[in-house]
Amino acid sequence: MDKIINDLKTENNFAFGKLYKDNFNKISNFVKNNSGNQTDAEDLFQDAMMVLVEKLRQDNFQLTASINTYVYAICKNLWFKKIRNKNYELSVDKIQSFDFLTSIEDSIKGEKTYLEKLKGYLLKITDHCNRLIQDMFFKEKTIDQIQKDYGYSSRHNAQNQKYKCVEQIRKVKEEDERKNK
Repeated sequence: MDKIINDLKTENNFAFGKLYKDNFNKISNFVKNNSGNQTDAEDLFQDAMMVLVEKLRQDNFQLTASINTYVYAICKNLWFKKIRNKNYELSVDKIQSFDFLTSIEDSIKGEKTYLEKLKGYLLKITDHCNRLIQDMFFKEKTIDQIQKDYGYSSRHNAQNQKYKCVEQIRKVKEEDERKNK
């Protein structure tokens, strides 16, 4: 990871290409699912790379999450800010403002906490549901692919199983929250 960070600081095209390859599809899906299109996603990714390079060049910057998580958080914050202010173009000065960068850090902290909790919940559900949830939400397999991979007789059966597995997580989460009160 240190190599990619050093390469990004020197604006090495290979590093940007790797980040693009590892992250763009997820970011594009996020933008399209939140009132955007492919062009918006491309512009957003470019803006995020400018923010990332600027942050990496700061002497006191410490990456507290994976580079991919950080890129996603930047994109998420940029996009939500842009759709909140529909006709407002973000300037580099606004992107680099303290409030904006703080919101990125807060988003990453929240995401890490959420992911840590989710991983704990996944350990408490059946192995079958754990695999199915991993495939659907982390590997982003379609319901049709799940039907095929798991041998469900219909798409409806696959969706029912997804619902049952999500319910297992919901119950584990509720139980966990009751214990922590």
